[in-house]
Amino acid sequence: METTQHDCSTELARIVGDFAADSGTIHFIGADGMLHLAAASAGMPDHVLAVIRTIPVGKGMAGLAVERAEPVNACNIQTDNSGDVRPGARATGLAGSIVVPIFEGEQVIGALGVANRAERTFTDAEIARLIAQGRELASLREGASSAG
Repeated sequence: METTQHDCSTELARIVGDFAADSGTIHFIGADGMLHLAAASAGMPDHVLAVIRTIPVGKGMAGLAVERAEPVNACNIQTDNSGDVRPGARATGLAGSIVVPIFEGEQVIGALGVANRAERTFTDAEIARLIAQGRELASLREGASSAG
């Protein structure tokens, strides 16, 4: 097992609480080059979990954050028309959302997402804090330095 699911879930719950968010996810890149769900907030609908369990890099907000190595932000994923938001994200019923890449050094190894039921624009300071939190999460992925 590449990650300690309990640790990821505990850290995700703390991050969601720290950011006064309603939901969150952690994904790490697996040996197959796909993003694999390491943790999701309690209460995430089963049909959404099925869609987000494995995500190709470049697809959806998480895949784009990894591909671009930069945050992907949507004030309201229900009305976003940027093309960054996929139908699976809309199915969550959430609105204000951001996904940041998880970095280990300069390498992107995953994605951290948080979302609110209401519209929300994350500030530059919040984005910087989320990226810092992501760097701390990198240690929960065993063998991150040697993965690939």
